[in-house]
Parts: sequence; C-alpha cells; structure tokens
Amino acid sequence: MTVIFERGFERTLSRLVADAKPGQNIEAWTFDDRQSRREAEITLAEKGVRARIRSAYKPLLHAFLEEISLEGVEAIEIHYPVHPNAPENRFRLEAYPLAAMVGDRKIGFIARSDGEFHYDVLLKTAADGERLVKVLVPNRVHIDAAGETSVSPTGWFIAEDGAAGAHFTTDYQTLFEDAIEAVTHHEWGTAEPYFGELNIRVALPATDEALPVGDEVMSLREALHEDFYFSLLEFFQKKSGRPLGDRGLKPGQIVPEIIQSSGDISIRIETRPLSSGFSDGAQQQIEAAQEPLAAQQIETELAAVGGLSFEAATRSRRMVRARYIEGNDAAVMISGGQHANETTGGAGALRAARRLAGLEGAHFTVSPLENPDGYALHQRLRKDNPRHMHHAARYTALGDDLEYRTPANASPHLYEKEIRFQAERLSGALLHVNLHGYPSHEWTRPLSGYVPRNFAMWTLPKGFFLIARYHAGWEVQAEQLLDKVTKHLNTIPGLLDYNNRQIALYEIHAGETGFRIINGFPCLASVDDRHTVPMTLITEYPDETIYGVAFVAGHTAQMETVLSAYSAWQGIMAVS
Repeated sequence: MTVIFERGFERTLSRLVADAKPGQNIEAWTFDDRQSRREAEITLAEKGVRARIRSAYKPLLHAFLEEISLEGVEAIEIHYPVHPNAPENRFRLEAYPLAAMVGDRKIGFIARSDGEFHYDVLLKTAADGERLVKVLVPNRVHIDAAGETSVSPTGWFIAEDGAAGAHFTTDYQTLFEDAIEAVTHHEWGTAEPYFGELNIRVALPATDEALPVGDEVMSLREALHEDFYFSLLEFFQKKSGRPLGDRGLKPGQIVPEIIQSSGDISIRIETRPLSSGFSDGAQQQIEAAQEPLAAQQIETELAAVGGLSFEAATRSRRMVRARYIEGNDAAVMISGGQHANETTGGAGALRAARRLAGLEGAHFTVSPLENPDGYALHQRLRKDNPRHMHHAARYTALGDDLEYRTPANASPHLYEKEIRFQAERLSGALLHVNLHGYPSHEWTRPLSGYVPRNFAMWTLPKGFFLIARYHAGWEVQAEQLLDKVTKHLNTIPGLLDYNNRQIALYEIHAGETGFRIINGFPCLASVDDRHTVPMTLITEYPDETIYGVAFVAGHTAQMETVLSAYSAWQGIMAVS
C-alpha cells in the first residue's frame, strides 16, 4: 500500500462567513447542498451581512427550486447560452429535468449565442403578461485534466450590489484539481497495469437531493465520483499513448469512494492490493428480485439451469461461470454483467435461461456475470449509497472493457473474455444476446465540461432500446430480428408508455435521440466486424440505481428480450 496524496481542505462556506464584513451585501455560487448554503446565510445575517448563496451546480434548476415562483405562470420560455467550446445543447441539458417539474405549463428552450453565461427566463402569465428573470450560470473556459478545452461550472462571488462579480475557486474544485495533480505527477512506471486498486477516498459534507422525477437526484458526491473516475482514465489513456476514450487501457482498478461527512473535507489517495471474494447478500425470489442478486445466488441459480459447466478466471482469481445447454435448435449465446453496475442483465439472463432450459431442443449458453471483479466492487460501493451510478464498477479489475480485449491485446491472459470464446466454440452460435443497461438518472462531470466526454448520448435516460451489430452480409437477418423482438416488446404492459415518457423528456432537454423507431422502440443498427459472432443484439435498459418494482420491470424486459430473440432466431435461421 502506497499513500500518494493526503490533505484536508478549508470549507468555502466557512471562509465566506469569516471574511464577510458587517453591512455587506454579497452573492456567491458554491458547490454545496441547499441546507448548508441556507445555514451559512443565517450565520452571515447574524453577523449583519445580507447574503444569497446559490448553487454553482445546476443553478437554473436550483433557481426554480429555491427562488422562482410559478404561481399564476402558464408558460415558460428559457433562452439558454451557447458557447463555442461546449456542445450546442450543453446548457439545455443542464436544465434537466426542469420540463417534468413545472406541471402542465408549456415550456420551451431557445438558444442564445451571445456567449454570456446566463439564462433569460420568461415567465408568462394571463394577468401580467411576461416577467423576465435573469439566472446567472457561472462557468469558466479552461484546460481540463485531459488537456482538453472545457466549459465548466465554477464558484462565483459578487461583493456588492450591481457588480459583475468574479470567478473564484471553491473547496470542491481545489480538492479535485490538487488530487488530479498528485496522481498525474506520481511515478507510475511503464507497464500496465500500474496498480491493483487506486483508491481515492473523499469526505465531503454534501447531502443528495432527490427530485420528484423518476430516479433523478442531484448529488455533488456522485458527480465527483464520475469526474474522478473518468478524468483518471483519461490521464492513463494519454500516458499509454492511447486516444481519449480507448477502452482497451488496463491501468488497474480506479476506485473513487466519496463519503458524506459531518462537515470536514478531506482526501486520501493510495494504491491497494486487489480485493477478492464477495460481500454477503440476502437470497431473493428471482422472478420478483428487488435489487441486484448476491453473487452466491447467481451461482446457485446458474447451476440450476443444468447442462455443461465452463468457466474463466479473472485478474483477482474470481471465477466467471457459464452453462451450455446442447440441443437441436439454432444456438444463441446469452450474457449479462459485462458492465457490472448495469444491474438488470444478470437477473434477466438467468430468468430467460431457466425458461429456455425447459424447451425441447433448446441450444444456448448463458454467462450472467461476465465481470465478477466489477460486480464485487459495485456491491462494496452500494453499501455507502445505492442511488449512485458507481461507474468505477463498470470495467474489470484490469481497468478495461472486456469486450475490447482480444487475443492480440490481452497478453498474457484473456481472463474474463475467455468465457465468450469458450461459449462460441462449444455452441457454434451465430447470435449473441448481450444484456446491458445505462444510467437511470442524469450523468454529469461538472468539473470537466459537465457532459461526460465520449459518453454524451448516455447523459440522460431515454427508455429501453436495442442495438444490432452485425457482420457485412447480415443486414437482412438483423432487420428481421429487430422487427420480431420489438413486436414482442410492444406486448409487455407499460413498457412502451415508460419509453414514451422518458423519450419525450429527453427530446425537450437534449433534442432528437438519433434512433430509428421500430414498432415503437428506439433501435440502432450498424455493420461492426469487431465481434467474432456475426450477429450481436445489445439491450440498453436505464437500470443503474433502480430498485423495487422498477428493478423487477427492468429484469423482466431483459428476460422477454432474450426469449423473443431466441424464438425469432429459430425462424430466421430456418430460412437462411
């Protein structure tokens, strides 16, 4: 174990209170939760200072939650800034999910290209006509940790009425920047992986605020986890000579743990050995499982499927286990858990496998937990906050996306990826149904441009959708498969309505999805020769952080997709 960086930080709110002079009127924007900001305002008032302390994170949404009255308002028109160094819809995205929080009032977004960081909010009433509210959205243009130009939220301070104000660096920003500098200046050597676990443990006094829309929550701690994880991936990508976003990088397991404190702010960064084993978990009735299954239950349920057992070892020596049911049907490979924080695929794969195993002639493989190292990390991180996305658990203990691991770049071991090659050799399958998920609430990186770099299409939920990737010459079969599967999904009660609600909100805040709609369901289809199996059907359910009945609905949709794809494939291959 090696400690790389350790430090405590003065809280920005404490400094504002200490520095303010009686008689002042001040305004500030900081990265703090609502209660902490209100308490600081009260303390300042007792000192004779009139203060308004606003949120630097999602300031428009906070303005509607804390300051703007909608009484009598019938329509809202928001003129949002556009900056040349940010995506055109960046500040429209940052207003999410406002459109779902204003009742039945009409709301519209109009781009404003003057480059000034503020929203003009027109509140339209029958009695008074229009009322204009200007909402400052402090941002700075800077070079971020990846060496890219970003437009990011920042602290802001106005010392007297009518002044323009100025940027200042908050505790939240200082902690992040100092930590990134410490990691980037450490001597890591030249051979991947560079470490077992790189642990970034932060104590931060920020309370999450749930919103009355789906699974949405404003969380400075979750946002910091995401910014640390992906910023450090980007650093190691550049260090290795890879392009940003390269998923073959194998730095080791990067683990930000952002813990709520009672008031102190501190960080400790250290390397640790890899963990092994799994946390205990309660057994659930799989058809009605309310949360991700315990790893031991996944093994038990998998064994009950029967057939031939096969396995592969991970870097930490955990095992990826799978089953092969041999029959006369056209074979199908079924997998889940490639990205271990995408939680519904494993349960959906097991439920489908149980049903398929009872069919005469059934012919399939199933590997419901392809990334057990990531899954163990997800179990560990969920104990602190089950509502966070925890993308640190997305990849393997090597730090790579196992799908991008090939015999050519896997030296010296394929580890988890070997399970797919074994499944293909055993079954001869020409179709792989690969169950995935994505965030069920907004995903942001506020200190690195707000919109997650290389993952912009995933920043907001937009319903359950399908992706078909196929070899050249397999387009006809891909179109047939998408048609048959989406027709079946259309029969699942509530699923289409659920999709339509999410897509409508997405389009207001982000614009067109870019999907093709087949039988009511969004789909993407393209030629892709990266996979050795000629046809891959990928599911994408917005499942990160969902529980209870929402989790049941998610793994039911995954199961139904597998069953319908298996059935459709038999007909497609019979005439091919």
